[in-house]
Amino acid sequence: MKLGYGAGSIDLEVEGDEIYDLLLPKEIPGVPDETAEMEGALDEPLGPSLEDFAGAKRAVILASDITRPAPTSRMIPPLVRRLEEMGVSDLLVVFGLGTHRKMTAQEMDRLLGGCASIPHIQHEIDGCVPLGETGRGTPVEILEAVASCDLKIGTGNIEYHYYAGYSGGAKALLPGVSSERSINKNHAMMSDPRAKSGRLDGPVRLDMEEAAKIAGLDLVLNVVLNSNKQVVRAVAGDLVKAHRAGAKVVDEMYQRAVSPAEIVVACAGGRPKDINLFQAQKAMENARDAVLPGGSLILVAECAEGLGHPVFERWAREAKCAEDCVERFGREYEFGGHKAALIARESLEKDLILVSSLAPALADLCFFRHANSLDEALAMARERQGKDARTIVMPFGDLTLATRG
Repeated sequence: MKLGYGAGSIDLEVEGDEIYDLLLPKEIPGVPDETAEMEGALDEPLGPSLEDFAGAKRAVILASDITRPAPTSRMIPPLVRRLEEMGVSDLLVVFGLGTHRKMTAQEMDRLLGGCASIPHIQHEIDGCVPLGETGRGTPVEILEAVASCDLKIGTGNIEYHYYAGYSGGAKALLPGVSSERSINKNHAMMSDPRAKSGRLDGPVRLDMEEAAKIAGLDLVLNVVLNSNKQVVRAVAGDLVKAHRAGAKVVDEMYQRAVSPAEIVVACAGGRPKDINLFQAQKAMENARDAVLPGGSLILVAECAEGLGHPVFERWAREAKCAEDCVERFGREYEFGGHKAALIARESLEKDLILVSSLAPALADLCFFRHANSLDEALAMARERQGKDARTIVMPFGDLTLATRG
């Protein structure tokens, strides 16, 4: 079995009877014509259509950054064509970085593909203007270049997200093009037990959607991808209605009931999902219910760009032990530090093993045991769990959500 690792893969070699369960997505083939699928979603939107905004002169398309698998280069053309037919004279693409690093010119060109000539910028987290406040007290502050547009369109893909429930929808705006103050206030709600993968009623998700309505996110175009990153469904229209329709497809494809086991191998899915540990940790969250208390969770993630966030690394370095990091998260919130605390919390309940390109000392710093290979990681886990330990494999841990059956 090949597991995604960076731009390539690594092999998992086991006897058939060594696998207790294999959690695979319900594979749906990609649509034969992705453009037609997106055009169809725009033709029959769930809520407002683009044509409802006839007369708009300035439009902005919010696009995902390089850490997301959204097929931006294929999503923008049908939107651009319709906007031009509507007479929109001023069109801008804004890459929603949130608090992520800036992208290189080459990375932006790769995401835009044949649309690279369209005016485009990256989010500037210090260039936001205030527009109001949500009922939960989150300031709605978005990039001025976005706020000043007549028509705001969000794009992205929908998949599980460990505290927003699902990606997509309103996430294009918050955190995508929001201020650090807005992002921190919203993300601090992740401590609520309802803020978890596969839930749509968590405070983080609902707060994002309220903020997007206040800021005037007029319409979304989202897609659901299969494990080969092919489009299986496109949804468009209202930022909530369209998102919910896409989330239903995600559940049909990727939610899997499981009886927990002593050993779980969770693959983060290769690039871009394992570009750094900050991103790869999401596969751990999807796998957590598949592991028995005290069991071993093996995370397979290349992490070519290291930990991926300076605050994440600082919190890990400042913690004397895992308990110290968890306790700190209980009394203060700092975006990036939450990632260290969530991994630390898991390490107190499970044996965490990391197969990556990180230096052993860095893996240890982040509460993992380091393994040079997947074979070594499995040997380490079996030594701790015993020769009769059951093993669950999640080849697409970035996508598949394990739920206790």
